[in-house]
Amino acid sequence: MKYLVGAVAVIALLIVGYLIFIYSGIYNISAMIHHDKLTNWMMNTVRENSIKHNADEDIKMPDLTDTSLIRMGFVHFREMCVGCHGGPGIEQSEIAKGLYPNPPILSKVTKDWTPRQLFWITKNGLKMTGMPAFGITHTDDMIWAIVAFTKKLPTLTKEQYQNFDDETKGESDEAE
Repeated sequence: MKYLVGAVAVIALLIVGYLIFIYSGIYNISAMIHHDKLTNWMMNTVRENSIKHNADEDIKMPDLTDTSLIRMGFVHFREMCVGCHGGPGIEQSEIAKGLYPNPPILSKVTKDWTPRQLFWITKNGLKMTGMPAFGITHTDDMIWAIVAFTKKLPTLTKEQYQNFDDETKGESDEAE
């Protein structure tokens, strides 16, 4: 019984301490101040494990090598993604540079995620990152198109990316 009372007391103290911390305002949430190592580790670990858990094998994946799917994905990428994530020969926008955490350069990190995980991220968004949930405004087919193009990004040169841009001028309306 003595141990139970002690455990309850410790838990109560932790809760009170946590509430004091929350209401004190001492944690600086400025996007200009980086998280401490513990907070950064915790947020990254939760994010990565959540994506891996939720992007399961039940998600039906189309043929991501389909050139029409990749072209449609490029149009969506150009319209909605390149500003934050950049592209071959294209810097991130000023807005993206001010976000914390900074949006990843997809041509560098795409290899770290499976297509199903990229689909889940794009469809559902990520809290506290600035990554919107495109599932609200896009069909699954549109999101798979973005994924198909995103998986192609690491292999594209600046010139190849520009060729996609030249070939798809005026296709913004068709992609919707």
